[in-house]
Amino acid sequence: MKTGSDPQTIKTVGVIGAGTMGHGIAQVAAAAGYRVLLRDIDRDSLARGIQSIERNLARDIQLGKLTEADRDSTLQHIRGSTHLEEVANSELIIEAAPERLELKQEILREVETHSSNDFVFATNTSSLSITEIAKASARPAQVVGMHFFNPVHLMRLVEIVVGKATSDDTVAVVSEVSRRLRKEAIVVRDVPGFASSRLGVALGLEAMRMLEQGVATAKDIDTAMELGYNHPMGPLKLTDHVGLDIRLNIAEYLYRELGSETFRPPEVLRRLVKEGKLGKKTGEGFYDWSSTSNQQTAISSQQ
Repeated sequence: MKTGSDPQTIKTVGVIGAGTMGHGIAQVAAAAGYRVLLRDIDRDSLARGIQSIERNLARDIQLGKLTEADRDSTLQHIRGSTHLEEVANSELIIEAAPERLELKQEILREVETHSSNDFVFATNTSSLSITEIAKASARPAQVVGMHFFNPVHLMRLVEIVVGKATSDDTVAVVSEVSRRLRKEAIVVRDVPGFASSRLGVALGLEAMRMLEQGVATAKDIDTAMELGYNHPMGPLKLTDHVGLDIRLNIAEYLYRELGSETFRPPEVLRRLVKEGKLGKKTGEGFYDWSSTSNQQTAISSQQ
C-alpha cells in the first residue's frame, strides 16, 4: 500500500488526543465516513472526548443541522482506545497532543515503531515547526501539518503546513481528506506561526495591550472586531476559548523565533495564567464563564 501517493487508500483515521481539538477532529472524520480510532492515555480522557462529541451532535440535532440517523452513523464510526499500537495501523494519523515539540516527536517515533503501514502523519500543531517534528521520523516526506480550528465541527479552515521534507504526494493526500471533511484548505510554508496563528496571535496580543492601557473593556474591544470587521468572535473571547496557557506558549515561541515585539506576551496574559485563569476551561479568563451569562471579568492594568 502506498498511502503517501494515493488519497483513496485512506480508510481509517487515527486521532491521538481526545481533548478539545482531538475529539473535534474525530467527530468530523467520522461524519465524513472514515473509520476513526480515537486514542488518549486513559479511559476517563476518552470518555470526556466522546461525551463532548455527543453534546456537539445533540446541539446540531436541536438546530436542525443533523438527523438522529446522522448522529448514530457518526458515533458508530468512532472507537476509543488507550493503546497507541491500535492507532498505528491507520492510514492517516492526526496528532492532537499538547504543544510540546519533544512530546510530538516522541509520539511520532512510537507510532513508527508500532506500524508497518506507509501512513501519513499529520500534526495539528498551531505553531511548532513541522520540519523539526519530522526530524523524529524515518519517513519525513510523509509528515505534514494539518492545523484545524476550534470548534472543529464548525470552523471551515484547515491549514496544511509543508515542512522542508514533506512530499507533494503527502500534501495531495491531506488536501483530499480536508475536502472530504468539508473543509477549505490553504497550503502554507513551514515558518513560525504559519499564516493563521501568526495573524491571530498578533491581533489577540494587541487586544490585551489595549485592555492593559484602559483603551476599552474586554467586551467593547471584542465588539469592535465582531461588528466593525465582521469577526465571528472577538480576540479576547477567542483567547478564552483557545486557552490562555496555550496562547501564552505560542506567543513565547513566536517571540523567541521571530524576535518581534509584536509577540512579546503582555503582562496581563502572564498574570492570568499564573493565577490559573485559563479561560473557558477553568471558568474564568477575560470573561466569567461560571454562569450562562458570560459576564465580563473586570480586568485592568492596575489589578
